[in-house]
Amino acid sequence: MWQVADEITDLATRAQARKVSLDEMGGASMTITNLGGIGGTAFTPIVNPPEIAILGITKTEIRPVWDGEAFQPVPMVPLDLSYDHRVVNGADAARFMTSVSYRHLTLPTAHPGDVRVVADVLK
Repeated sequence: MWQVADEITDLATRAQARKVSLDEMGGASMTITNLGGIGGTAFTPIVNPPEIAILGITKTEIRPVWDGEAFQPVPMVPLDLSYDHRVVNGADAARFMTSVSYRHLTLPTAHPGDVRVVADVLK
């Protein structure tokens, strides 16, 4: 486990310095892309074969969320997932998005309706 953590740290450090080789950037089964820096609230990321999915992240927005007593300002990160239906079941993709949103990206008051799942069928 510590070896994997060290390798992730090394790769992240080299990626930030733009020192990652093309060979190290290939062979993935999923990509994460971020258009938050240029604005927008949603997009449909295109899967790059032979990968099977791509998770798109856009600009964080402050949204009013009802906490049971009053609306509270809560940062929301819109997510858009495209995947190959020949490989990924839609229900599994929805569970993945819910897991990502609740475990990693949202505050406890976040509403599951703010997670969007977009399915692309590749031909």
